[in-house]
Amino acid sequence: IVGTRPNFIKVTQFKRIAKNYPKFHIKILHTSQHYSDEMSKIFFNELDLHPDYSLDIPDHLSSVSQIAEIMKGIEHFIVNHFYPHLIIVVGDVNSTLAGALVANKMNIPLAHVESGLRSFDTTMPEEYNRILTDKMAQYFFVTEQDAIINLKNEFVPENKIFFVGNTMIDTLVAYQDRIEASDILDKLQLHPKQYILLTFHRPNNVDTPNGLERVVQLIRDIHRIADHHIRHIVFPIHPRTKNNFLKFDMFNQIQSIPSLVLTEPQSYLNFQKLIRYAFCVITDSGGVQEETTFLKIPCITLRPSTERPITLWEGSNVLLPFDIPTISGYIRSIQNNNHQNYRIPEFWDGKSTERIFRILSDII
Repeated sequence: IVGTRPNFIKVTQFKRIAKNYPKFHIKILHTSQHYSDEMSKIFFNELDLHPDYSLDIPDHLSSVSQIAEIMKGIEHFIVNHFYPHLIIVVGDVNSTLAGALVANKMNIPLAHVESGLRSFDTTMPEEYNRILTDKMAQYFFVTEQDAIINLKNEFVPENKIFFVGNTMIDTLVAYQDRIEASDILDKLQLHPKQYILLTFHRPNNVDTPNGLERVVQLIRDIHRIADHHIRHIVFPIHPRTKNNFLKFDMFNQIQSIPSLVLTEPQSYLNFQKLIRYAFCVITDSGGVQEETTFLKIPCITLRPSTERPITLWEGSNVLLPFDIPTISGYIRSIQNNNHQNYRIPEFWDGKSTERIFRILSDII
């Protein structure tokens, strides 16, 4: 069960690997939690990921209504089209929780991919999705050692926890040649390592005039401190972010910054090319922390906590407050080559999906 772009990226290799296990018959259900030509169909086409079934749920629902509609749609699919021996959910979005609830109420075994991650920040709705999903799961596939510790602390039996690595990295490895072939740098007239890449979409940063004003001030400050090594600031603007800039009549403020390259949301291949050749990335995203860690690109995450601590201990990620002098100071420290000792975490090697199927073949 998948529903959002981060979900899609985590399951691109499932059907390919499943071909090596004839006893498995895999169906991918897309809940349509994220659905638009720009942000879903493009991903499906370039990643050769074609869901077997897509729900038709209304747009602009509250979280409660969205989860309810997704649950009803999943139940209808199971009852009328395909009754599974196992449901697999990935990540921490509303579709994850909805799938877990359906599995629980229909007495179908549940596996959670990316299990055990905890930010310990209960202001994030995703934190509840993670915890509740793990409460209902029978099989726990984890990306890092901290997740194992978290699950053991929640009394999950050790023989149900499987350290497999990160399936998101499987996609990066599988598509690395196609990512390299992307011409997005030429289209945007960018030079490698001479731009900073920005992504912002979390409510506390983009849903209020004060939050958007901080984003504007940050971009202006980066423009101010940029030297000949950093020529551009690239901002593929999320629809939520753009709509709020327009709603509060602030869009012209970012458009007027000379070094800013403002783009529409990018396809997966284009966005990964932009990450790969960025001087650094500034984000409030979860998945970007992992992608930059694998690619060893400095990442500044403007959040008080992360559910992916291995990106801090071993990777290229740092948590900073949304304080412009602090952010500017860290950018200068990157310019001075003070942050180079990055490591790729264990099992982030492109083989995580294979590990999952090898385990499932033994336990099902």
